[in-house]
Amino acid sequence: MNKSYFSLPFDVKRIISNSEHNKCTIKESIANYIHLLTTSYFGECTFDETFGCSIWDVDFDNLASVNKIKGIIGESLIDSIKNHEKRLTNVGVDVMIKQEEVSGEKNTNNIKKKVSIRIKGVIKKTNENFLFNEYFFIGPLSY
Repeated sequence: MNKSYFSLPFDVKRIISNSEHNKCTIKESIANYIHLLTTSYFGECTFDETFGCSIWDVDFDNLASVNKIKGIIGESLIDSIKNHEKRLTNVGVDVMIKQEEVSGEKNTNNIKKKVSIRIKGVIKKTNENFLFNEYFFIGPLSY
């Protein structure tokens, strides 16, 4: 498969020295971009305040129901992907939330909400199916 997209993270030294930067496939590029969308909060990118998603808005929300949080995150991701990732079509998002025990420091365990995200779509350029899975723990956000 043709590797004509820049991979993340950017190697600024290579760019400045006019050297060849690492490349990746279109699927990897889209996955990297969606990861940037999911880990950015609205307003973080000063050039476009709509870049990001609402995971940050519900990070410490202990009062909202799981279904409400799933809806907020799902709708936000659909909107962000449709607005910012133009290489995908027929985008669908599934969000699952469950409580999970996470090991902490000094042999302590914490209960956190695990947000699992599955994004499906079709790559316009190649007409290939695209599937992206990622998960985060919220309260506070970590991945």
